[in-house]
Amino acid sequence: MAEEDSGIVGSVKAGIIGAIRGVGEITDAVVDTVSGSLINAVKKTGAVGGALTSAISETVRGAIQGAAEVGGDIGTTAKGAVIGVLRGTKEVGGEAIDTIGTTASAVVTSTSEVGGDLGAAAKGAVEGAIEGAKDIGVSAEDAAAAAASGALKAAGDISSTAVEQVRNALTGTISGVKDVLKEPFKEE
Repeated sequence: MAEEDSGIVGSVKAGIIGAIRGVGEITDAVVDTVSGSLINAVKKTGAVGGALTSAISETVRGAIQGAAEVGGDIGTTAKGAVIGVLRGTKEVGGEAIDTIGTTASAVVTSTSEVGGDLGAAAKGAVEGAIEGAKDIGVSAEDAAAAAASGALKAAGDISSTAVEQVRNALTGTISGVKDVLKEPFKEE
């Protein structure tokens, strides 16, 4: 399984690098690459449950690594990754709210791995969740809350500084949704 997962990461990373270098438009490139890669991975493996979570994490990791390698904007990449995952899981079936939280968590974790801006990544993930919500029949508020929760959970696994960065980035109104953080956030 690990070999297959690294194949997903490598494939997505290469796709993101090529797309960003080719057109420079990060959001659309990430959405298309992530969505297509996730659909292919799920159809190939028949991934459900934990395997789907793993496929989402590996796909997001590849997108973040690819963007970081070519100096792409992490926040924009995060937004595109969430939209791409939502589109991909809509096509292959997946629980929307769980998918949003899992994806936002993977965005923050992967951004930490490449030394990127966790606040920008978390905010991008929430923006992507809000934008993708209408396509999957979820309210923007619920999507934003799920993304914020996933981002904060991942930040909590990294450090207290990471939690502070993510919390600060998610305070206030994002893409027209107020109070995306459901306070008080308690680390588990």
